[in-house]
Amino acid sequence: MDTDKKEWIAQIAQRLFTERSFGVDFLPAAQNSKTVSRADKRQALESLELEFRNCAICELSRTRTHVVLGEGNPEARLMFVGEAPGFEEDRQGRPFVGAAGQLLTKIILAMKLRREDVYIANCLKCRPPGNRNPLPAEIAACRPILARQIEIIRPEIVCALGKFAAQTLLETTEPITRLRGRFFELPGGSRLLPTFHPAYLLRNPADKKLVWEDMQKIMRAIGIS
Repeated sequence: MDTDKKEWIAQIAQRLFTERSFGVDFLPAAQNSKTVSRADKRQALESLELEFRNCAICELSRTRTHVVLGEGNPEARLMFVGEAPGFEEDRQGRPFVGAAGQLLTKIILAMKLRREDVYIANCLKCRPPGNRNPLPAEIAACRPILARQIEIIRPEIVCALGKFAAQTLLETTEPITRLRGRFFELPGGSRLLPTFHPAYLLRNPADKKLVWEDMQKIMRAIGIS
């Protein structure tokens, strides 16, 4: 058996093992009609954080400073999902607090919202060394945590920031240039809209106008004039 095939099998095995241990699938199951209170959602998110505060499922546990699960409104209508914590996020234990996070905050304010109104998370919950790209096995290890967050919050819209978030949530290899600006239905009832990552915009400021077009679509979808 060649090396690539062995690696692929190992990744699938890890994903199945991890998801089984969490008791959830990658994407949330269909929502039922039962109303879940804000307190119940907050408690569920806090329990999730307590459970994985010292997560050691993958090799990133050896190099991280903090597990960065997410923060924000447990009843958020809009949820942002990025790629992975960076240097500042790892140091502070909070998502999107570095330069890209400052730009995301400005985008949220321009949408007539506050960070406290939305929920912010990443596909990976630990920083990859040197901010390298996430590995497939690392994404597989964190998939069930992200799935559980979406299941608890039940946002109307999930905005995937960048290629890795969009491809992870949609389970596709399509490039972000083909995915951005389009709505996709998620099995749990949320709608997904991919756009460029704020870190990309810092390097390519001319594309801010494209992201603003995407944010306007989200604003219309949730009733912000």
